Amino acid sequence: MVRSDFRGRRRAERRVRAGLWLMAVSTAVPGIWALIFPRAFFDDFPGFGFSWVRMLPPYNQHLTTDVGGFYLAFGVMFVVCAIKMDRRLSSVVIVGWLVFALPHLIFHLAHLSELGSNDKVWQSVLLVSLVLLPAAMLVWARRSERRYMH
Repeated sequence: MVRSDFRGRRRAERRVRAGLWLMAVSTAVPGIWALIFPRAFFDDFPGFGFSWVRMLPPYNQHLTTDVGGFYLAFGVMFVVCAIKMDRRLSSVVIVGWLVFALPHLIFHLAHLSELGSNDKVWQSVLLVSLVLLPAAMLVWARRSERRYMH
């Protein structure tokens, strides 16, 4: 049995764990895709009729597979955090993610001109959620810690 250090703060623990699993999937899926099928990732990501990466050419297999490895590495870290439920470890991984995700969001918000209207909306929503969810998880974990300490 995994012992959480949320010390009985079940609601905070459930929220953070769910967020960690969601982040694990949202990073591992594109990571695996970019590593195994870099050209298809470049041409078709995120799928479902959208193709955002190819809007910023040229194709570079090395860069695409490096990005895949980066995303997959974060996916693995989010899985470990979701299993261990250690606040400190989770906080470090989440802050590390935010160091990437916030500049990534800013770049894409500044470069929407190549995208159609639906692409602009969905890409922005997705990238904003990949900043707001981890930020919320930090708040939930911190509140749980403060409640326990007092």
